[in-house]
Amino acid sequence: MIGLSFVYWLMGLYFAALAWRGARDAANPRRWTTAAFWGLIAALMFLAEHLPNQVVGACVVALALLAGFGGLGRGRYAETSGEEKTGEAQRLGNRLFWPALLIPAVTLVFALGLKYVRIGATPLLETANVTLIGLAFACIVALVAACRLTRQTPWSGVEQSRRLVDAIGWAALLPLLLATLGSVFEAGGVGQAVAGVVRMAIPVDNAFAVVVAYAVGMALFAVIMGNAFAAFPVMTGGIALPLLVGHHHADAAPLAAIGMLSGYCGTLFSPMAANFNLVPAALLELKDPYGVIRAQWPTGALLLVCNVLLMYWIALR
Repeated sequence: MIGLSFVYWLMGLYFAALAWRGARDAANPRRWTTAAFWGLIAALMFLAEHLPNQVVGACVVALALLAGFGGLGRGRYAETSGEEKTGEAQRLGNRLFWPALLIPAVTLVFALGLKYVRIGATPLLETANVTLIGLAFACIVALVAACRLTRQTPWSGVEQSRRLVDAIGWAALLPLLLATLGSVFEAGGVGQAVAGVVRMAIPVDNAFAVVVAYAVGMALFAVIMGNAFAAFPVMTGGIALPLLVGHHHADAAPLAAIGMLSGYCGTLFSPMAANFNLVPAALLELKDPYGVIRAQWPTGALLLVCNVLLMYWIALR
């Protein structure tokens, strides 16, 4: 059976390649701390499940120290000239989007079709993580397709992704870390505390009021934490499950899906979502560091209103 370990090993190999290439990049003034940062992540991907919790915690602290004091730098990357990029863009045209579109397409094939494939009595894919495994395979397929399309090697993909990852720096890990923080908050009882506040603030017998509290709460918590993954376990465990599913008998699947979308609306408002809102402004060299947020917050607000209505009509129909 192909399990989630395959995904961790694949990610470990990728981060190890980043570390190895970064250590050899003499143009990077902080090449050793940069290589150590990505190398430590690679080691955690390979070994975390076999290490004591204290050791994993020490590694996380080491990552914070490397990012905060040593810093991550940028070096020299194997890039083509501007004229060559323009010529390739004109030659390939919209075909450049094909590899990217393969990622959701192949993931859907795994999630909807291959999850039923069995070898004897054993499923081919780990049932609980079919989508994540499918996403990993989809990225491999997209990389192969991109190499065929552009007549480049897989290593070119690693090299160009290294350029982007080094530019983003430690913020590339924010979704993972904030999702973990959300789980910690839920384990600490924050969700139950939120549920208590909601019960005192709104009439819990009014289903629409609870829907508004859940959707807006997801958005606000995502603004504070900078990530919807951090908000999800807290708000879903504190409001959606006990009040909407338990008390109003809402359909849990669409409720959770639309609740997550509501959290994404909050991400559009938040400077805490540095990898989404501040890093692009820096990469694009915008004069206003908050220009991305100013441009997208009206869309986020409109989507949040739509999510509230969809949640009420679909999850509580």
